[in-house]
Amino acid sequence: MAVRDVYTLPPDLPVPVDDGAADHLRGAVVPSLALPATSGAGVDLAALARQPAVLFFYPRTGRPGQSAGRDWDLIPGARGCTPQSCGFRDLHGEFRALGVTVAGVSTQTTDYQREFVERNHVPFDLLSDAELRLTHALRLPTFEFPVPGIGPSTLIRRMAWYLEAGRIAHVWYPVFPPDKNAEVVVAWLRGRR
Repeated sequence: MAVRDVYTLPPDLPVPVDDGAADHLRGAVVPSLALPATSGAGVDLAALARQPAVLFFYPRTGRPGQSAGRDWDLIPGARGCTPQSCGFRDLHGEFRALGVTVAGVSTQTTDYQREFVERNHVPFDLLSDAELRLTHALRLPTFEFPVPGIGPSTLIRRMAWYLEAGRIAHVWYPVFPPDKNAEVVVAWLRGRR
């Protein structure tokens, strides 16, 4: 089996459909939960949500030269975590200029996320929900896929939230294509100004 480049989206990805699994999140109060961050500190989500912020969620990032297998690519919305994360990295200055904090969330361990941050020069925190506390508290949309050594087999489906005044003010779900997620969010933020 050929190993696909984690930075490039193949043209044959199945498109996810809106199954309604994130509908209950719009307007929800962000719980006071501290998630471990790649910076070494814990991030209290309720405190983060008091300011304008964007959280983007992804199932799992990959590493160059490694493959999750063809089964991974066949799951609608699974492939594309690295391009999604790098899109937010590349537009980080624009989010800052808009006064918006950015963080990513997955169920991968902080150590795994930290290696990704260092390798890809990500200027914001990635938060680990490896204990599934946020996932269970807000009944996040998930799917199961074994990921030995980098976190639980429960993975969060790709989405993004705009947080403001302690609530989830806007939800992008499903997200496709993942490499355009940051551009879509920045355009929406500019449109609100």
